[in-house]
Amino acid sequence: MSPGQAAPRGTSEPHATDGIWYASYPPDVAHEIDPSRYRSLAHFFDECVARFADHVAFVSLGSELKFATLGEKAHAFAGYLQGIGVKPGDRVALMMPNTLVYPVTLFGTLLAGAIVVNVNPLYTVRELGLQLKDSGAQTIVVFENFAKTVQDARPGSRVRNIVVTGLGDLLGGGLNVKGRAIDLILRYVKKQVPAYALPDAVRLPQALALGARRKFEPVRVGHGDIAFIQYTGGTTGIAKGAMLMHRNVIANLMQALAWAGARLVEGEETVVTPLPLYHIYSLTVNALAFLAIGARNVLIVNPRDIGSLVRALRHENFTAITALNTLYSALMDNEAFRQRDFSSLKLAMAGGMATQRVIAERFRALTGTTLVEGYGLTECSPLVAATPLDTHGDSAFDGTIGVPVPSTLVRLRREDGAWANVGEPGELCVQGPQVMKGYWNRPEDTAKAIDANGWLATGDIGVMDARGIIRLIDRKKDMMIVSGFNVYPNEIEDVLAAHPKVRAVAAVGVPDPVTGERVKAFVVRRDDTLTVEELLKFARLHLTGYKVPAYVEFRDALPLTPIGKVLRRELRDAGSTSQG
Repeated sequence: MSPGQAAPRGTSEPHATDGIWYASYPPDVAHEIDPSRYRSLAHFFDECVARFADHVAFVSLGSELKFATLGEKAHAFAGYLQGIGVKPGDRVALMMPNTLVYPVTLFGTLLAGAIVVNVNPLYTVRELGLQLKDSGAQTIVVFENFAKTVQDARPGSRVRNIVVTGLGDLLGGGLNVKGRAIDLILRYVKKQVPAYALPDAVRLPQALALGARRKFEPVRVGHGDIAFIQYTGGTTGIAKGAMLMHRNVIANLMQALAWAGARLVEGEETVVTPLPLYHIYSLTVNALAFLAIGARNVLIVNPRDIGSLVRALRHENFTAITALNTLYSALMDNEAFRQRDFSSLKLAMAGGMATQRVIAERFRALTGTTLVEGYGLTECSPLVAATPLDTHGDSAFDGTIGVPVPSTLVRLRREDGAWANVGEPGELCVQGPQVMKGYWNRPEDTAKAIDANGWLATGDIGVMDARGIIRLIDRKKDMMIVSGFNVYPNEIEDVLAAHPKVRAVAAVGVPDPVTGERVKAFVVRRDDTLTVEELLKFARLHLTGYKVPAYVEFRDALPLTPIGKVLRRELRDAGSTSQG
């Protein structure tokens, strides 16, 4: 296979467990969805704009962006991209938190037929440099708070076009006095914008003005074109870009709507979006699925600032919210949030990490709404399974991940390679229209992940009961989930091992009541003068904050298998009982 090409897809013989989950479906949920409803995400976007033109699409810091204006600005950005030479299939990186600029540049990129490369704005120079080089992105839109990172990561990449945006962009019409004031405060009062030198960069308002003066030329994109290169550690810990086609993402947003749509009314919903839109969960569900029903989408710039988050919602009568376990916990610890009236809340979704039963029970007691938990992964755009919406009481959070969503097959593969029967454990495998094409420029990794019949191996071990409900037994062997983000030990170990005083290192996850897990590093020193503080200072230079070890334990040696592999399971067991 050539770079970027996926493993061939075929068919496989029916199995006894196929479709047994339909008996657990709510009666109003269809068994199948039709991705051909939209030709592309650009077609989907234009139809949403036309249908809900006068409705508010997004809200940020009290400023509203209507669908019609969103459409105008997205087309202007698409025109700007065409004007600077961006062609269909080129990669455009987006590096920003949840602001009004994100949906404008997201849909503008898709309208131009380019491929969106979502970037975590908290990336270090090293992490950003690796992603830019691997994706081959020539254009990047960056929040000015992180422009210095782009400046330092640019050498060695193919980036030639840089658009810089600030929190105040698009917050007001005309002269945008409100937005300018916010940006000035952030730069000169709060000093949150490090000095940077990008003399060839263009500010977003200028880019939109240039694009509006240039006639946008519609491009032909379809189901078989790549919409996103969404980076994930996969099952090996090596950063890989999942190629999500227009068909994959359209299918998944339609699967999400089929699952939850009966509870929602077009043009009448308000959804709170605290999770970053560059994350696949928030991207598909919040940026796309809720757009399809004309929802008012309240964007939260910094969900870690719980006080500001709650204040942003004080005048919002929201009907839906998506978050993860740790955020729900923090919200319920806030007195102002607890005092809210939740009578309008219809839908609360949890994803990104396992939801703790105690959190689900507290949330239901507070709001009267049962959390809907989903299971997914980047390679599946991401939704694979979810708890039925009519599930109430204790059974909603008994450790299961629910049942496969419409048009999705899930089977469990035993260690001998045969498909497992009801009650037999095996590796969870997925087949459906939401499964990625493959990994960008990694045909060997693609072939390992997706077999000739289109089954994606997730690396998760589970068991399915007679109702089709799936319970996970063990996660991907070594992966950690810290505050909803996948963290892989190989990357952490590579960074720490580069310290001259480190002889050997292994990283594992240990339980944490706030973040779900935290990273613990077991280190064999080469030089006994190495301290924990010195090692962590080194780590912070090369790793995003949530990847930096919370605990470090020095050892004389690491436990190894007979062939020399580190026994991480033994370290995990030790780490969970002695966090030193």
